[in-house]
Amino acid sequence: MRDDGSYKCHFCDECDGHGCVGELPGMGGVYGNDNFIRNCADWAEYPRAPRDDSELPAVRLAPLTGAMQNVGYREERAFYHDLADSALAAGVRLSIGDGAPDEKLRFGIEALAARNVRGAVFIKPYPNERVLERVEWARPVAEIVGVDIDSYAIVTMRNQVNLQRKTAADLNEIRRHAALPFAIKGIFRESDLDLVREVRPDVAVISNHGGRVETDRGSTAAFLAAHGRELRNHCGELWVDGGVRRRSDLETAAFYGVSEVMVGRPFVTALLRHGRGGIARALAALVGSAGARAVAGSVPERF
Repeated sequence: MRDDGSYKCHFCDECDGHGCVGELPGMGGVYGNDNFIRNCADWAEYPRAPRDDSELPAVRLAPLTGAMQNVGYREERAFYHDLADSALAAGVRLSIGDGAPDEKLRFGIEALAARNVRGAVFIKPYPNERVLERVEWARPVAEIVGVDIDSYAIVTMRNQVNLQRKTAADLNEIRRHAALPFAIKGIFRESDLDLVREVRPDVAVISNHGGRVETDRGSTAAFLAAHGRELRNHCGELWVDGGVRRRSDLETAAFYGVSEVMVGRPFVTALLRHGRGGIARALAALVGSAGARAVAGSVPERF
């Protein structure tokens, strides 16, 4: 790993949103990092139920793209391969994301295929014709196909591509075409609840894109506490993405019925610091060595 000061991460003692305020592109977010900061801080404000390691939500790598632009990584393709190696060394389930240009999604697909492993594939909300094309690109490595419904408002892609707010009809068309477990990611507004009620996805992911999209103010923990029970009535599994930094955060997520938690920035920082063994170290710091073996869940599906 490079150690020449060119990474955009500031390697804060705690990744809580205070060290990269407004750095987007970069590791920060919008609104002066307000939602990023709230995501990390608010988990402590809600109930938790102490759990045995085996009862904690599984931990999955969040979908991450824009390595050179946002992380300062040496090369875009290398990031996806290095990140996959680090996650697999930790036994962590995988996700890949989408971006502009198209090579970002293709590099993620390539990284999974090279390791004969499947992951959750999250596609940006292009017009459906382009989404369906991307589903076909990803099909050989897709464990789950999802749409990042909130990322039409992501600042780093603004004015580059045509992204759009998705309707239930749009999402149902994608789901029928994919014929795979289907996820809606980016649930953070009251209106998103209507989409979940109508589509009834296999997976509903509460997320505000790590505080990187212009959406309602607030945290993933607060949205989960307010709407988690209703969401669980209309989806197969409930996941959350945003601000989980401690075992107690996982216990709060479990209290509200979350089955998987996605982790992004701390795993990126761990890769930058420690290379292939980084995510295993970060996972052990989150839940302890024994807990790390439990929350990594089953070995990612191979083919």
